Amino acid sequence: MAGESVSFRITRSTEDLAQTVAALSQRLVRLEQRLASLELQLDRVAAEPEPDPDDLLRLDRVATLLADCRSLLDDASENDPVNDEEGQTLLAA
Repeated sequence: MAGESVSFRITRSTEDLAQTVAALSQRLVRLEQRLASLELQLDRVAAEPEPDPDDLLRLDRVATLLADCRSLLDDASENDPVNDEEGQTLLAA
């Protein structure tokens, strides 16, 4: 009986060890897939082109023009009185 008990324990330990190795293998596969996915994302980010300095300069000029236009519109609206229904003069804000 002692031999059967030891044999059972060895078999049981071997089965537990096999299950643990299988679980670890599955986790390793998932981690490798996740790593591959992250590497792809990193490659995509690295592959994005740098902005063209001339385009950035043009965009800055457009932003300046828009700010100037807004300023002119604000000045024009402050200088033009608007009449309400009662005939009172209001200044547009």
